[in-house]
Amino acid sequence: MKVGFIGLGIMGAPMAQNLLAAGHEMFVRTRSKVPEALAKATQCKTNADVARAADVVVLMLPDTPDVESVLFGKDGVADGLSAGKTVMDMSSISPIETKAFASKINAPGCEYLDAPVSGGEVGAKAASLTIMC
Repeated sequence: MKVGFIGLGIMGAPMAQNLLAAGHEMFVRTRSKVPEALAKATQCKTNADVARAADVVVLMLPDTPDVESVLFGKDGVADGLSAGKTVMDMSSISPIETKAFASKINAPGCEYLDAPVSGGEVGAKAASLTIMC
């Protein structure tokens, strides 16, 4: 599967590494340096580029404003989506804002999954996170 991953911090980097190791084609973007373990992933210039390349875009970001910016800011994920794609937000953010984000992503025929995780960095590294979708 073509998986986009935005947010390669303490949680996101090991999650993306596990997906890459499982054989998925990865398209990544992060504010900081892409970890060496993800060198085989395609590094995208914009969040929209991630959305254009991937079938599923996974977000693992710190807070609600970060998710909003990545989705709807300049060259955001929404700009690169086309019907049939899925955005999976695994960040722990405002449920009220999540509903608004989902409505905007659903409008062009895309799916939006609110899927925060539990298990911390240890669970991310061990691929044993609990996903609440």
